[in-house]
Amino acid sequence: MSIPLIILIVVVILIVVFVIGLYNGLVQKRLRIDEALAQIEVQLKRRHDLIPNLVSAVKGYMQFEQKVLTDVTNARAAAVAAGAQGPAAQAQAENALTGTLRSLFAVVENYPELKANQNVMELQEQLTTTENQISFSRQHYNATVLDYNTQIATVPSNFIAGPFGFHAREFFDAEPEASQTPVVDLGFGGGTPPAPPAPPAPPAPSGSAGPTEPTAPTS
Repeated sequence: MSIPLIILIVVVILIVVFVIGLYNGLVQKRLRIDEALAQIEVQLKRRHDLIPNLVSAVKGYMQFEQKVLTDVTNARAAAVAAGAQGPAAQAQAENALTGTLRSLFAVVENYPELKANQNVMELQEQLTTTENQISFSRQHYNATVLDYNTQIATVPSNFIAGPFGFHAREFFDAEPEASQTPVVDLGFGGGTPPAPPAPPAPPAPSGSAGPTEPTAPTS
């Protein structure tokens, strides 16, 4: 066997080993994304399971807040249905659900008997803990997606990503408004009332041309 042929075979083997290494690395990163998304879905399912219990616990007290409860129930149903539509659609639905939950918690603050209810307090605590877990899981997932998307878009991985079916994955983004606590203005307390308007000036007496200069006293 000639030396050039041996060199060619060695080069081909090195290229094949290199391509296999890139392929296996992309597969591992794609699997990490799936595992990170599964962690998010576990926490989302826990939240979906807690919400009906919370609604049942507060609806007997909130006679005049049925719209808030209806919004939470509808948002939960939309979030559950969005689970099969991909991370982007799922994130949008979950952000809407987060907004309705925070509105519900704001309304609960107006009911002292609810704030003192042990069951409601425990459910709120569990939901708050779940929200934190969702946030951590989302950060981990997005970091994993960023690492994967960066690799398949850069040399040399981009030469094999397309032909072998590696495509960019969607982020699980939180909308800016989903991270803000709603401001509830109840119209009393907690603020400085505006200064009252100044009273109007009294009208000038009829028949006078204006204010007169005071006269010096006569001796």
